[in-house]
Amino acid sequence: MDIGVIILAIIQGIAEFLPISSSAHLIIFRDLFGVGANVITKDFALVFDIALHLGTLLAIVIYFFKDFWTMFTKGITKGIKDKEGKIFYYLVIATIPAAIVGVLFEDMIDELVRGNYIVIASALILMGIIIYLADTTSKEVKSTEEMTLKDAIIIGISQAFALMPGLSRSGTTIATARLLKIDRTSAAKFSFYLSAPIVVGAVLIHLLDKTTIALITANLSIFIAGILTAFIVGLLCISFLLKYLKKNDFKIFMWYRILFGIAIIIYTLIK
Repeated sequence: MDIGVIILAIIQGIAEFLPISSSAHLIIFRDLFGVGANVITKDFALVFDIALHLGTLLAIVIYFFKDFWTMFTKGITKGIKDKEGKIFYYLVIATIPAAIVGVLFEDMIDELVRGNYIVIASALILMGIIIYLADTTSKEVKSTEEMTLKDAIIIGISQAFALMPGLSRSGTTIATARLLKIDRTSAAKFSFYLSAPIVVGAVLIHLLDKTTIALITANLSIFIAGILTAFIVGLLCISFLLKYLKKNDFKIFMWYRILFGIAIIIYTLIK
């Protein structure tokens, strides 16, 4: 087993939940730095990325299983009159914009941006600043249960922009939620909830492709190792971020994104 596979899975587990862009980190570490390149060849890099997302999806489902079950059962039995049932329908509605944009434009965005490391690095820097400003200039007045349908739709639309590597799905949705005056912990939770249906859809679409099944079957040990590692690291990162945000803001993530983005730009220019 190539250590690069484990490293990429660890990166996915960390970057999927911290607002630093998992897609940007996977592209940069694998395609630019060559981590795992001997094993994760170009013909199944995208499939491997989907497998890693499956690992982090499992982390979300396990960590928030009680929340998801409560939202689902109350949504079905009590509808929008119940605070938790209402969130179930908000998640369904908020998923629609990113799903539509993903189906229509994901391949085009991937083709245009994946190899443009300066664009990805610039997106890292820009969104880092936006996340910090959105957080520090917004009051914390609403919890997840107090969100409105309008809030859910706006956050859902913002998630569609995260198809651009470097912007970060969690970063984009958390920043938008904070601008809507949703408190930090609730913003992070709703962002995690919202990632589940999107990843489920992406995984199912790719599993319908016979080529994907063939690649997984031929490289089963690689995919199992990647999924398990991303799952374990993802669980730890969810717990860390929710605890961290109770007493801290997003400054550390802003500085990380800025410094990492600058480093990538310099590396790309002198390479």
